[in-house]
Amino acid sequence: MNPVLDAVRGRLIVSCQAYPGEPMRDPDTMCRMAQAVAAGGAAGIRAQGLEDLRRIRAALDLPLIGLWKDGDGDVFITPTLEHALAVAATGADVVAIDATGRPRPDGRTLAETVSAVRDRTGKLVMADVSTYEEGLVAAEAGADVVGTTLSGYTPYSRPGPEPDLELVAALAAELPVPVIAEGRVHTAGQAAAAVEAGAHAVVVGTAITHPTTITRWFAAEVTRAGA
Repeated sequence: MNPVLDAVRGRLIVSCQAYPGEPMRDPDTMCRMAQAVAAGGAAGIRAQGLEDLRRIRAALDLPLIGLWKDGDGDVFITPTLEHALAVAATGADVVAIDATGRPRPDGRTLAETVSAVRDRTGKLVMADVSTYEEGLVAAEAGADVVGTTLSGYTPYSRPGPEPDLELVAALAAELPVPVIAEGRVHTAGQAAAAVEAGAHAVVVGTAITHPTTITRWFAAEVTRAGA
């Protein structure tokens, strides 16, 4: 197995991202966040944005999954080959791309994009999918790892407040490549359950690195209790 994937086997990857317009939407802040979670035991980092990735790469030696969120269409996670090549150029070890069945803005197929990234950069490709069928297609297209990142975030995938462990288990049992659990993993127990379901590694973002959302969770519970 590739050393990058081997380094995160059975371990936690932390997603360090902030939404546009938020106080923490700053590359230096995200770099410091990455350093903080590394100190806490994160085995890898997932981050978005070229400058964020460059700073994190310069600060840490941990495996780095990079992406570039751009555009206002359905496909906005590293939506084109141009975006993918730019992410690879930051030093990220893995390039994460939208691998759903939706049309890509540059007209390329998933297989064409995966092949071009690997041939031109030598980087690993993580396919973010939303369904079992998409996971099968992604692996056949040559993706090095498949993530359940987009389950519940496409109109045709399974919605819900909890991680899609059923999808994790189904893909892990079928695919010849590692499956990374990602999406709505909000507790340590859920993260452990994902590994028990067959996940190679687990990505946690909001529950660790998004204080605005975490504060809303606590505030809602306190308000409910005091009503």
